[in-house]
Amino acid sequence: MNMRMKTILRRFRQEEKGAVFLIEFAIMAPMLFFMFFFGFELSMHSIRQMQLDRGLEVTTREVRLNTSFAFDHDSLKQAICANSGGLDKCNENLRLEMVTRNARGFVPMPENADCINSSEEVNPVRGWSLGKEHELMLMRACYRFIPMWGQFGLGAQLDGNGDGYAEMVSISAFVQEPR
Repeated sequence: MNMRMKTILRRFRQEEKGAVFLIEFAIMAPMLFFMFFFGFELSMHSIRQMQLDRGLEVTTREVRLNTSFAFDHDSLKQAICANSGGLDKCNENLRLEMVTRNARGFVPMPENADCINSSEEVNPVRGWSLGKEHELMLMRACYRFIPMWGQFGLGAQLDGNGDGYAEMVSISAFVQEPR
């Protein structure tokens, strides 16, 4: 059995018919792996975005219907994280903004979301108002996460600050219900 295996391996080593396919494989395999990593990272990003959107919408509904209870920043953050379905280190990497807007003279929120930057000092909560009955409220949540393959494929494109974290933003609008 051992001698037969040596003969087969020696014959395989001396064969030259498949050398052309080896070059094709060496060129195409990295491209296929790159596409696989890109697709997997994109799928994980989509799942995280869906979780953040769901957590924000369910929490927004609770706030809209419970006008008699005064929510604060930390309780809303915990509710979003609980309703999101398992975002990694959600309480540490989630930042909220909630502001009132006039529905007839609408002014949008600033384009740059107030995210937590791990390499800088933490900013105080920006734009936080609980609102009154019949007021239009905008709530924006910014979540920072570490991509699966940080500096490879899509993960390198998502890292905007150069600190290894990618950011995603979700916005929800609602009107405070009367009591």
